[in-house]
Amino acid sequence: MVWHPEMKSVTATGHRYALLDRGDGDEAVILIHGITTYSFIWRQVLPFLMTDRRLVAFDLLGCGGSDMPLDVGYSLAEHAERLLLLVQQLGIKRLHLVGHDVGGGIAQIFAVRYPEMVIDLSLINSVAYDYWPVQPITTMRTPILRHFAMATLDIGAFGMIVRRGLYHKDRLDPELLELFSAPVRSSIGRKAFLHFARCLDNRNLTEIADDLCNLKIPVLLLRGEADVYLSEEISLRLKRDIPGCRLLKIPTGGHYIQEDEPEKIAVALDCFWRGDVVAGAVA
Repeated sequence: MVWHPEMKSVTATGHRYALLDRGDGDEAVILIHGITTYSFIWRQVLPFLMTDRRLVAFDLLGCGGSDMPLDVGYSLAEHAERLLLLVQQLGIKRLHLVGHDVGGGIAQIFAVRYPEMVIDLSLINSVAYDYWPVQPITTMRTPILRHFAMATLDIGAFGMIVRRGLYHKDRLDPELLELFSAPVRSSIGRKAFLHFARCLDNRNLTEIADDLCNLKIPVLLLRGEADVYLSEEISLRLKRDIPGCRLLKIPTGGHYIQEDEPEKIAVALDCFWRGDVVAGAVA
């Protein structure tokens, strides 16, 4: 889906990825979205970010404008391995890694597997451990209900999912609903979405629980406290387990906090990347 005029495509791992790649510098910021979104979810955050870094917001395989093959796995571990090949294709050697929702799970796996490449890690309303998948994703992994979902997954259903995930309900205007629903309006888009849901396996993250305890890179957790999809216990346990990890809670943020509080997200990230203390974050 072309949500920004500078979107382009890059071929890596034998597949085409849609991405926004702008700016330059020795340090790149990689922004990873979750399962119900694609790179557009960063659209409100990007204008507030400082421009002295290369910014890459890409669509995971099976999402947005990227290829949607149904004969490859979409597990978090497999996405993490494809991310390595994608950043190598882009010539990126060192990066600030930012992940939202299951994108945060992909970022965790990448960070523990390739710590030498990761400058720091930021997790925004992220999955972790075995506290997920959650409804409505769990329902879509049930075979009978999955077929039902294929027949009824429409703009109305997506609208309910999005509205529940926002703190500021009035942000769900026609433009935002169109951005969310565009990929699943086609048959292949719906199949790819459900294939992604079917491939989710929280063992990908329980297997790295001990590795998180040994991370030696700076880690920032951003938690929208009005998130109805992911438990607060996720961020609290991550904070306990990861050495030196800092947690910033934002009361006026839902699961899609990038739409609720984009400036607060950007300010916290810029501060974190500079190595400064993030205002309001607790160690």
